[in-house]
Amino acid sequence: MAKYGEGDKRWIVEERPDGTNVHNWHWSETNCLEWSRTFFTNLLSNLTILNGEGNLFIKTTTIRNLNGEAYINIRKGKIIPGYEISLTLSWEGEARDSDGKSLLKVNGTVEIPYISDENADEDPELRVIVEDEGPIGKRIKDAMFSKGKLLILEKVRVWVQSMAKGGPVKEELDTKKPLPQPLNQNQNCAPVVTAANASVKKEDKVAEKKKAKEKESKKGRKSIVLTERFNCRAKDLYEILMDENRWKGFTQSNARISKEVGGEISIFDGSVTGSNLELQEAKLIVQRWRFGSWIDGVQSQVRLVFEEPEPGVTVVKLTHTDVPEEDRYGNATVVENTERGWRELIFQRIRAVFGFGI
Repeated sequence: MAKYGEGDKRWIVEERPDGTNVHNWHWSETNCLEWSRTFFTNLLSNLTILNGEGNLFIKTTTIRNLNGEAYINIRKGKIIPGYEISLTLSWEGEARDSDGKSLLKVNGTVEIPYISDENADEDPELRVIVEDEGPIGKRIKDAMFSKGKLLILEKVRVWVQSMAKGGPVKEELDTKKPLPQPLNQNQNCAPVVTAANASVKKEDKVAEKKKAKEKESKKGRKSIVLTERFNCRAKDLYEILMDENRWKGFTQSNARISKEVGGEISIFDGSVTGSNLELQEAKLIVQRWRFGSWIDGVQSQVRLVFEEPEPGVTVVKLTHTDVPEEDRYGNATVVENTERGWRELIFQRIRAVFGFGI
């Protein structure tokens, strides 16, 4: 690599005496672990989960542990978050009788063992632990899980979004945005524009923006192609993928799946929504899919073709098109995460739960 003062100066970035990283051109890394600990403490401490419903009183107390690593890399002004953390949250609960007398007070923890940038568009696993596993303690624990899970995961998503926007260095980035260029001395007089011309120009600009938006929306789209084999009949696998109760069983998440063309679908607790475009029993499923973390308006298409080369063996050919490379938060692992989701969260779990392994 050439040193400053040698070679062609057009290719050299000079070190500034003031140490300024001009427009964040150089690679910089900021450790965000302590910032994250404070951020989660503010988000998750003293949250009311239940306040008398079912004679139960449950609230979070404080962050017990936050371990791992979290950082923000910046290169040429682009934010690249990286994190792998585990989090333990303390909580307390109480059950009372109809007269308001305390039946049991318990303490417990909520563990989130793995929050990673590789799974930024997915909710992490959440475990609820209680110190007293008796009948009343278990009732309080179940209530904490059913009522507290969505609220806690919502707060985790707030942190993920904040990291995607730059975390603790966001304000610094905002101050380093280049200032608008001053007008040239020869540009200090604006031409006279009639109302008619202004209207035409406005319409042209709207049309140009619409075309640019349509063009931009198609950029960065990828396709996922997979072929999977199962020890089952094609009709059995088709029914599993189109039955919301079986989806709930093998994904352990809520699902709503219409069995009609044009009907809506909602899977993985609403993280994926869409509709049925084409259905042929035991032969074909074509659906519109959209992840909630994608940019508004972005849609993808899932095509599943079922073949039965021999009795009791089914081959599924998946083609998932128009998958964006980045989500609305700038995470560039959407395609990788979507492909892994098909393999690990759908196909592998179907084999494990229904015994269709090859």
